[in-house]
Amino acid sequence: MSSNHIVKSYDEDLNYLNHQITDMGQLVISQLKAAIQAVMSQDITIATVVIEKDPLVDAFENEIDTVAVRTIALRQPVAGDLRSVIAALKISSHLERIADYAANISRRAISLSEVTKFPPMSPVPRMALVAESMINDVLNAYTARDDDKALAVWKRDAELDDMYVSFLRELLTYMMEDPRNIGPCTQLLFVAKNIERIGDHATNIAEMVHYMVSGLPFKEPRPIGNRDA
Repeated sequence: MSSNHIVKSYDEDLNYLNHQITDMGQLVISQLKAAIQAVMSQDITIATVVIEKDPLVDAFENEIDTVAVRTIALRQPVAGDLRSVIAALKISSHLERIADYAANISRRAISLSEVTKFPPMSPVPRMALVAESMINDVLNAYTARDDDKALAVWKRDAELDDMYVSFLRELLTYMMEDPRNIGPCTQLLFVAKNIERIGDHATNIAEMVHYMVSGLPFKEPRPIGNRDA
């Protein structure tokens, strides 16, 4: 992050927030990856580790909140600097929610661990890959202050919505065909919904990056995929 501030510690605070968001984001991505692995492999151990590591994400958010509030109180930032500090506050909150969804997915993995008959699960890792890509790209947009990359992430939310609706319809078909499928299909529906919500939070972060860079909200309405189901 470039800077021209007279007070060196001011620059250090802003750079620290930037690095904390990056590190928190990488932890969140690893949590999501592990949660999906736990679902696909029915691995209780991996799922438990994800749940147990959730407080580490909370600690990141608390640290970012503390530094951001202190920076506002002591430095009284204005214009772009103020937007950067506010963005760090809001982005950390969205990342924390994404980690919560990863923990929720892991809890579903534990519930699925004793299931012996599954419907096709291939949409789960495909959806997760899109969500992971959105998080990674929006973090890169944040670090680089790249408005175009943030916009690209913002537009991808509709893709994830469409994948969710398609999988939802597929699972509903399996439940209607055989009542024994209702249990595992319901758990997978929760998994898919959590991934779809992760995409929403990545989109929210993209909106925050755009505001941080430009000082303005997106002019277009948020892209929404086919949610009729």
